[in-house]
This record gives sequence, structure tokens and C-alpha cells, in this order.
Amino acid sequence: MKEVTPTELKQMLDNKEDIQLIDVRELYEYQAAHIQAELIPLNTIPQNLDKISKNKKVIMICRSGNRSGNAIRFMEGNGFENLYNLKGGMLAWKKEIDASMNVS
Repeated sequence: MKEVTPTELKQMLDNKEDIQLIDVRELYEYQAAHIQAELIPLNTIPQNLDKISKNKKVIMICRSGNRSGNAIRFMEGNGFENLYNLKGGMLAWKKEIDASMNVS
């Protein structure tokens, strides 16, 4: 599975790269803290595949990287080849990029 580190993602965002961010956490987790990502909770991924680009880099995000990894495995089985997991998830983002985020 392809991954990007929080530092690499921060550089992509700072450089305004044309990427899609998908957060697969639950609404309450997203509301507590998020990066500028679209919320598509893990259990709704199958119904929302049409909202996810197949033409640009898609970064999948969750709390620790496990749920987003599960989403990627499912989506790769459905023809996606452009997916990247945020290594360590929002916990790593908090540790490396923004310690003020309300993630636990």
C-alpha cells in the first residue's frame, strides 16, 4: 500500500497540488479535528465510490491509518490505483504538523 507522511501531505497542501483528501472517520471525530478533507465514513465508502477520483492522487485519512488502509484495500479491489494512506493518520498529523489538534 502506498503511503504519504504527514510532512509530505503538508508539502502537497502548501504547494496547492491537485489532490483529493478523503477522511473515513466518523462525523464526531471529523468535527473534533480535521484537515481540509471530504468526510466519507468508512462504512459508506461502497455507496460513495463515484465521489472519489480515479484521475488524481487520493489521500485517505483516519485516526491512525488502519481504517483508511481498509478503505484502500477495498477500493483497490474495485479498480482504484491512485490511493495513498496518510501514514499514522491524524495522530501522526497532530504529532508532526499541528499539536493543537483535538485528536486522541
